[in-house]
Amino acid sequence: MAELARLTFPDLVSLATASSNVSAICACSGPALRSWQSVPLALADADFRDVGTLLEDPYVEPTFVEYHPAGTRYGSPDAPIAPRYFPCNRANVSACLRCGRMFLRYVEAGGYFVDRRIRALSPDLLIDAPLPEA
Repeated sequence: MAELARLTFPDLVSLATASSNVSAICACSGPALRSWQSVPLALADADFRDVGTLLEDPYVEPTFVEYHPAGTRYGSPDAPIAPRYFPCNRANVSACLRCGRMFLRYVEAGGYFVDRRIRALSPDLLIDAPLPEA
């Protein structure tokens, strides 16, 4: 399996903008995927192709800190998409094979479960927020 390309913020903006211009009705456009949620049963892994990753270094554990300067939460549809922050920093960007819309996808792994999560890549929510100084 080939290694995914690391996407830059301009790459992400470009993909999100192209995605926002897709108007086709598709299985992926039905569910409200503006916020992080479990992948709906109507969507399968085979419906997507990974185009790149936001994971900066596969050998370094990314932060679990979230970015919510306006008081949003993980599940808020208006929560910012900040690539350096959780969970975006663990996500791949994937294209729907039917219509071309772009999504962020990652696997949430807890003590006894694995949950595939998905969120639409929305250009109006992207923010290139730096991590705080250590």
